Amino acid sequence: MTRIDAKFAELKAAGKKAFVSYVMAGDPDYESSLELVKGLPAAGVDIIELGLPFTDPMADGPTIQLAGQRALDVGMTLEKTLQLAADFRQTDNTTPIVLMGYYNPIYNRGVDKFLVDAKAVGIDGLIVVDLPPEEDDELCIPAQKAGLNFIRLATPTTDDARLPKVLQNTSGFVYYVSVTGITGAAEAQADTVAPEVARIKAATDIPVIVGFGINTPEKARISPQFQMVPWSAVPS
Repeated sequence: MTRIDAKFAELKAAGKKAFVSYVMAGDPDYESSLELVKGLPAAGVDIIELGLPFTDPMADGPTIQLAGQRALDVGMTLEKTLQLAADFRQTDNTTPIVLMGYYNPIYNRGVDKFLVDAKAVGIDGLIVVDLPPEEDDELCIPAQKAGLNFIRLATPTTDDARLPKVLQNTSGFVYYVSVTGITGAAEAQADTVAPEVARIKAATDIPVIVGFGINTPEKARISPQFQMVPWSAVPS
């Protein structure tokens, strides 16, 4: 059982939803980013999504693109992102961390080395947005064998024929992308998101979170049906 699994079990027993917050590692600089991440649990965050800076973030809108570029400009790397997680773990060994990003930096490091290092510093799960289920042997299966959750994205275009493939090797939680397009492109609407979340939950016992169109506390309350709602927290 990963920290993610344990956190969901704890929240379920308490009858609570989960709050997941995204933050870009290294923005605006290493020390500020580390202090921000350290402060998230006290602010009510249950699971931290730690963004991995990348030069070509195809799924992200201007806000996260700029956050990633600021991080890269001050020298943030995959190595330093893993170090940030390790530094966080010196004072917090319970809050789950999901590393969210793109496959290229992981591939360049080498999958086997990356997984050993990620596990060693206390990463609990991965969201790699540009690896579809057809490429599960590339990272998903090795990650799960290494004891990390591999979290898959479902989108508004994931129909009933595609959904079983998306859910096949997903663990930890399913990330439902509430809008079509990039992050920050639109706001989630309860009347369209809630039925999709219900459809996914009918097909799996894995918790479902909602992201991309959730950027304010008000949006995080748009539907009591949501198992879990992330709210992007990126310094301006």
